[in-house]
Amino acid sequence: MAKLSTDELLDAFKEMTLIELSEFVKQFEDTFGVTAAAPVAVAAAPAAGGGAEEAAEQDEFDVILEAAGEKKINVIKEVRALTSLGLKEAKELVESAPKAIIEKTTKEAAQKAKEQLEGAGASVTVK
Repeated sequence: MAKLSTDELLDAFKEMTLIELSEFVKQFEDTFGVTAAAPVAVAAAPAAGGGAEEAAEQDEFDVILEAAGEKKINVIKEVRALTSLGLKEAKELVESAPKAIIEKTTKEAAQKAKEQLEGAGASVTVK
């Protein structure tokens, strides 16, 4: 396999859908044992204070779409707003429920996303 330049790699990424790119990132993380998560979350953890109870407390949450409900179009709009997915990708995600909409986010962001999706008529759980 020929070695690709940075510009060639960026051009290849530009042609991918967000779902394909997300799958690539997950596979990249697994292959190389790294994470593409924002370092802000890591820096915020020590500032919270140190205690055995706090260390055991969950700090990453997933927002799971259980069902779109009767107002599927409104749910698709909210999914697009929360994820920056295109219309086709958001529609596929909503139709494939139950599915994770947002993964490894803060408790506040997860609750806000849950409220927005439920306001649009979806059934949502936060794990």
